[in-house]
Amino acid sequence: MRAIAKGDEPACLTAHRAMEHSFYQNYQGKDALRAALVAEQRGLCCYCMGRIIADGQKMKIEHWQCQANYPHLQLNYDNLLGACLGGHGAQPDGQTCDNRKANQDLQWNPATPAHDIEARIKYRSNGEIRSDDKVFDGQLDSVLNLNIAVLKNSRKGALDAVLDWWRTKNPSNDQVRVEIEKYETSVDELLPFRPVAIWFLKKRLAA
Repeated sequence: MRAIAKGDEPACLTAHRAMEHSFYQNYQGKDALRAALVAEQRGLCCYCMGRIIADGQKMKIEHWQCQANYPHLQLNYDNLLGACLGGHGAQPDGQTCDNRKANQDLQWNPATPAHDIEARIKYRSNGEIRSDDKVFDGQLDSVLNLNIAVLKNSRKGALDAVLDWWRTKNPSNDQVRVEIEKYETSVDELLPFRPVAIWFLKKRLAA
């Protein structure tokens, strides 16, 4: 999970919200909304960091606070995120992210700067994502199911790749800073699960 810097909302969302009887269900600009969400998330799911593509068949528009319980936020751009399909159609233990979350609440939002999401998560060498916040740590499993085997293995792969680079290149602190800066300043799409490697580099740099 990585911090998401929200950009400007699509003009069609602003216009729709200003109309009478405007709801998410009758909003016709979802293609523009998907494109905006994917761009600001640099092609990664807001929760698992797998690849998302701005296509209604390949991603979901997530309401961080769900429409059922927070209808007044259904068109609030700050409440909208891009999520993967999350094992759509799978058994509950194979579902993740928005698909698993449904109408449940999460304690912290990756798109709210004050929540400082990257300071609240950590990764283990086996690819697990964990938090020192006990409530949120439980939600990573029970609400988002982010420690399902396929996601753990994907995160472990990202960690193993950066560890191999570290051992073979023995990079200087300046070289590590360059890698981190490329990640933080670029607007290009990120490799899936790449933020796990950046988390590791920041930890090593701070050691």
